[in-house]
Amino acid sequence: MRMRRLRPLLAVPMAAVVGGALWLWTPDKPRADLESRYLAQPGDLRDVAGVRLHVRDTGPRDAPAVILIHGFGSSLHTWEDWARTLSAEYRVIRFDLPGSGLSEPDPTGDYTDRRSLQVLTALMDGLGVLRASLIGNSIGGRIAWKFAVGQPDRTDKLVLVSPDGFASAGFQYGVKPEVPRLIRLMRYVLPKPMLRMNLSPAYGDPSRLSDAVLDRYYDLMLAPGGRDALIARMEQTVLEDPEPLLPRIAAPTLLLWGEKDAMIPVSNAADYRRLVPDVTLATLPGLGHVPQEEDPARSLEPVAAFLRR
Repeated sequence: MRMRRLRPLLAVPMAAVVGGALWLWTPDKPRADLESRYLAQPGDLRDVAGVRLHVRDTGPRDAPAVILIHGFGSSLHTWEDWARTLSAEYRVIRFDLPGSGLSEPDPTGDYTDRRSLQVLTALMDGLGVLRASLIGNSIGGRIAWKFAVGQPDRTDKLVLVSPDGFASAGFQYGVKPEVPRLIRLMRYVLPKPMLRMNLSPAYGDPSRLSDAVLDRYYDLMLAPGGRDALIARMEQTVLEDPEPLLPRIAAPTLLLWGEKDAMIPVSNAADYRRLVPDVTLATLPGLGHVPQEEDPARSLEPVAAFLRR
């Protein structure tokens, strides 16, 4: 008698668990839908180093080239306002890293810095760009300064916006990080409020994170294979000690840092100033980790002046 009464009682919470999982489950969005919204023109999808890459190439083709590299979980759209202004004077090239934005996942499954540098080099070769100034934000900054270290003859100037590269909590030199289970869970569950909660600290003033920008991040993170690629990139991030590398940068370098950066603190700038031979620091009061989004006009001013030097 007791067992017969227990079964329906167990069925209620089990149904709630299943129903909750189905309600929270976040499937990928169809690539065609995302391209219809975020792809400017079909020709912006290019085959580069075996990857279908999303690239925007604007401005005069005979002008000095500037290449913009976004950070983790972002896309080339983060540079929209900067690119619009810079394209009046420069050939501005921006691209989604493999498995980010509208770029398809890398068929090799390799998301190391070494592979990112291969893709960047192949992109420049394919576009006929022999030399360029590089601008990188966060991990894009790490990729940019590593390129400048390895290929000084192809690097004109370097702009590092809150760059990554030094060891921090969870990231030690020469050691693969432990990716938290909660991050792995985003393969299946990604509520938009949770994404807002994770993006807000990137802004000095979280109220500046607009619904439109949140929608863009959310949509593009749901590109087919995108979440797997993001997790793989985290898993494969093995930091090298920058101490012996940064002094080899020959390019004039601008450090741009929001004073309210809660992700990579502005105090990290001291290490770059100590190690990079020709470096200038510009800090941005009130701004956070993505100043190019939070206040595009103000954050671009020192960059534009630096590029004209």
